[in-house]
Amino acid sequence: GGLGLRLPLIVRLPDVLKNRVESLHSAFESAIQDQCYESHYQGVYPVKCNQDRLVAEDIVKFGAPFRFGLEAGSKPELLLAMSCLCKGNPEALLVCNGFKDAEYVSLALIAKKLALNTVIVLEQEEEVNLVIDLSNKLSVRPVIGVRAKLRTKHSGHFGSTSGEKGKFGLTTTQILRVVKKLQDSGMLDCLQLLHFHIGSQIPSTALLQDGVVEATQIYSELVRLGACMKVIDIGGGLGIDYDGSKSGNSDLSVSYGLEEYASAVVNAIRIICDRKSIKHPIICSESGRAIVSHHSILIFEAISATVNTPAMNQIDLPLIIEGLSEDARCDYWNLSDAAMRHENETCLLYADQLKQRCVEQFIEGSLRIEQLADVDGLFDLVSKVIGAAEPARIYNVNLSIFTSIPDFWSIGQVFPIVPIHRLDEKPEVRGVLSDLTCDSDGKIDKFIGGETSLLLHELEGNDGGANGRYYLGMFLGGAYQEALGGVHNLFGGPNVVSVLQSDGPQSFAVTRVVPGPSCADVLRMMQHEPELMFETLKHRAEEFHVEDHDNDGTNYATLISSLARSFHNMPYLK
Repeated sequence: GGLGLRLPLIVRLPDVLKNRVESLHSAFESAIQDQCYESHYQGVYPVKCNQDRLVAEDIVKFGAPFRFGLEAGSKPELLLAMSCLCKGNPEALLVCNGFKDAEYVSLALIAKKLALNTVIVLEQEEEVNLVIDLSNKLSVRPVIGVRAKLRTKHSGHFGSTSGEKGKFGLTTTQILRVVKKLQDSGMLDCLQLLHFHIGSQIPSTALLQDGVVEATQIYSELVRLGACMKVIDIGGGLGIDYDGSKSGNSDLSVSYGLEEYASAVVNAIRIICDRKSIKHPIICSESGRAIVSHHSILIFEAISATVNTPAMNQIDLPLIIEGLSEDARCDYWNLSDAAMRHENETCLLYADQLKQRCVEQFIEGSLRIEQLADVDGLFDLVSKVIGAAEPARIYNVNLSIFTSIPDFWSIGQVFPIVPIHRLDEKPEVRGVLSDLTCDSDGKIDKFIGGETSLLLHELEGNDGGANGRYYLGMFLGGAYQEALGGVHNLFGGPNVVSVLQSDGPQSFAVTRVVPGPSCADVLRMMQHEPELMFETLKHRAEEFHVEDHDNDGTNYATLISSLARSFHNMPYLK
């Protein structure tokens, strides 16, 4: 509040980011020592997971002691990575993935000229021609990698990019043709890295080992063919436990921790290399989700909620009876008799029949809206009294799901969401979350544990909660959500703050504040010109002779000031 920021708000915790980088490195180092592996581990962070400047810069800074690098999959990501790694460890890898044209390859070769430890990974067979031609023109000796299209595949949602029909990578036939082209060009010594990717959220170490074994066999064959192989890049796939189940049977969890993951990788590579009498390669991984997911918390508020059941004194029973058809009156009196006899199931049956007959009457025009509303209230009251399950309430939240939680809308990804205050009170209301957008998909009705509603507190205030403030947090959303979020209904991203531990009285310090985009900012994204729009509206006010004092007391200056503020403010509700 002291910073003048509105919700929604993303809180970044760089200390958590640092811990994740250190923990990943430590897990691999322990496995390497335990298994007498004769090389080392150095990871890269795939910037596509979260391209925020401070996130990338922090990872390079925190990872510098471990030679931690970056992975890029496009030209702007490559420019980002090049700039950040200028301040990183000179041995840190800059892995260039993704589809490539001449400009992309030239940029990667320039990075090599700038003494960045750059590897151009061939995703498509024809890219080798570009690399050979441009490296000769620029007089740069490149380091080249190939991405292998493995047979190993996992069956979950995130496994669709792996296997023989995967989007990326070269088949064994294509790899052999690439080797031949490099050999004919006198550049086979440039081939030094093998890359593969089984898929995100690898569910078990058994599947992981299958993929690593297959890839290491390919690596050993490349060594046999004369390539100067040095690095095996196992790609991404290190999963996180979204639902706490530690299960390998769900896209929401994995059955291993960092230590088991690292141990499985090191063991699989070591066994194959020892069997083939091959020098142990440097192990690289491209873990993104596992590094950045935990460090970011989305905080938002519920601003109102539906109230399902009216009180008995709010229902006008004589008004209901007044306009009922004979059949409906019969249902009403049967309901009353069943209630006197405490026959709950019969009560519900007659209440439902009464409601349906009244809906039919209303559609025919023989029942007023006040009567229909009272019948709806009576049905809800009967349901509550006899103990029927109350439908989940709708909590309206000051948020755009399409902007801040796009993976829920697009692929059904579930994140942990919980109230973050009133934690000394038991939540007893079942609710779903409905966002601000004018879109029926703008709701969250799936939660951890397979639940279709969330346990929440009753909102404070007599008007459904509009006078109270009810804060919720979404966790483990630090990967992909900001990068994928759009501006549906022109709701831009939230405010962002970075928070570090400190020795001060609050035990933390806000170290960075980035205001979210204003209405003017999101309008510019769609090619509108807010300054011209403001002038148009200003002239409109002059054209229609808005005097200093309108009948309602609003003067011209106040009107113009209000318009200006609307462009400056964020799109979310105050």
